Amino acid sequence: MKKQGAIVLSSAMIALTVLGGCGAGTDNKSGASPSAAASAAAATPAAKPVTIKYYNWDNETTGPATKKLIDDFQAKYPNIKVESIPLVPSNSVESMKKLDVMMTSGEQVDVVLYSNIDETMARAAQGVLAPLNDLYKKDNVNPDEEYFINPKYKGNYYATMYTASDWLVMLNEDALKDAGLKPPAYDWTWDDFRDYAKKLTKGEGNDKRYGAYFHTWGEYANPIAYTDLKNPYLTADLKPGFNDPSFAYFFNLRRAMEKDDKSIKPYSDVVGGKLSYATEFINGKTSMLLSATFLVSALADKAKNPHTFKTVFAPMPRSSKNVEPGLSNFGASFVAIANNSKYKEEAYKFVRFMSTENNTRYDLSGWKKSDTKALLERLYGASKDLVDLDSLSAVLSDKRMRTNATTEVSAPYQNQLKKVLENGFSTFILDNKSAEDAQKFMMEEADKIIKQNTK
Repeated sequence: MKKQGAIVLSSAMIALTVLGGCGAGTDNKSGASPSAAASAAAATPAAKPVTIKYYNWDNETTGPATKKLIDDFQAKYPNIKVESIPLVPSNSVESMKKLDVMMTSGEQVDVVLYSNIDETMARAAQGVLAPLNDLYKKDNVNPDEEYFINPKYKGNYYATMYTASDWLVMLNEDALKDAGLKPPAYDWTWDDFRDYAKKLTKGEGNDKRYGAYFHTWGEYANPIAYTDLKNPYLTADLKPGFNDPSFAYFFNLRRAMEKDDKSIKPYSDVVGGKLSYATEFINGKTSMLLSATFLVSALADKAKNPHTFKTVFAPMPRSSKNVEPGLSNFGASFVAIANNSKYKEEAYKFVRFMSTENNTRYDLSGWKKSDTKALLERLYGASKDLVDLDSLSAVLSDKRMRTNATTEVSAPYQNQLKKVLENGFSTFILDNKSAEDAQKFMMEEADKIIKQNTK
C-alpha cells in the first residue's frame, strides 16, 4: 500500500543481508589451511536453542496461517522455537484481559498481539512492554520508514505494526445498478454520501433495504474525527477535543439521514436488536457500509456468508470540498515484546519476520513495502464474483490515501474517551439533545477522565 503523507511516510526498505558460511580454498582469507579453518568452525559452539511464547487470539481460520508463519521462521532461525498460544480464540478483548494478568504474574510472555492502537498505547504507558529503540537501531531499521503506524510513548517505540485495516465504503453493486448509480468518484463528500443513501433506499417494512448503515462504535459517530484530526478525542495539548465543529456537523447529518431521509436504520433498532454490521450488509439489508478491510474476508467467504451480489469499494468521503480527497482511518494490529521477556533479541527477530513476510498473512500488511496487489490476488482472487478487486486495489493503492492522525498525540486512557463519544452520540440521537448539548456533555466527561488519569 502506498499512503504518502500518512501517519508516517514511505521510504526505502532496509535490505536484509543473508550471511553465508566461509568456504575453503581461495575463499579462506584467514591464511589458515582449509582443515584448520574447518576445525576452528567445528569448535565454535552453536547458539543455544530457546523457545519464545507468542500470545494471540487465533481461531480455526487464522491458526493455520500462524503455523505456516512459524514454520517458515523456524526454517530461517532453527535455534529459535516459537510456541503460539491462542488465549481466547476470535476474541481479542478477552484475550487481552487474560494477557494482562499473565504479564504481571511472572509467567513467560515474550511476544504479544494487540488489536488496536489504543490498547497498545495503554500497555506501553503501564510499562509492561519493552522499548524497541535499541533493537531497531542494532538491526539498522528506521521504523518510520518501514511501517505506516509506529506506536510511540515518551519518545520510545513500543510495538510493530502487523496487519492494516484501512477504512473505506463498501457498496452492493446490484443496489447501485438498481438505482442507476455509478460507483462514487474518489473525491466524493459526506453530503454526496447522504445523497447516495437516499437514492439507494428501497422498499418498506421488513423488506426495506436502507441506503446505508451506521453501527454503534465511535468511528460511526463521527468518522471525520478519525480521518481529519490528529486525535479523535484530544487536542494537540491533550485537552478534550469534542468541541471540534466536525462533531456537530456529523451528529446532525446522522439525525437528518435517520429522521428526515429515513435512509439509515434507526439507532434505537441497531442498539435494541444488537445488530451486526456485517450481517446487515451481507444479507442485503443495507446498500452501503462504512467499514474496514478486515471485513473483506467475510465477504469473500461464500460458504459461511452466502450472498450473490458483488461488493465494490470507494474511499472514505471527504469532510468538505475544501479538503483534498484521500483522508482515511487506518486501523491496525500490533506485535510487541514483553518487558519481562528473557529473550528480547530472539523475540525481535520473530516480530520483524512476521511483520515483513507476505506469504502466510490473512490480512493486509502494515509494512510499507508489502505488495498489496499480489496479496489481494492471493487472498481473494478466487472470489472475484463477490469482491471487486479492481476497485479495492484502486482505493488501497491510491497515492492520495492518508490520515492526519498521529500517535504523537495520544494517551493511554483513550478507550475511556471513545466511550464518552459513543455515549454522547447515544444521548444526542435517543434523547433528542442538540449537538451543542451533546458536545458540552462530552467535553465535561472527557475533562473528568483526563484529570483522573493525570493526577
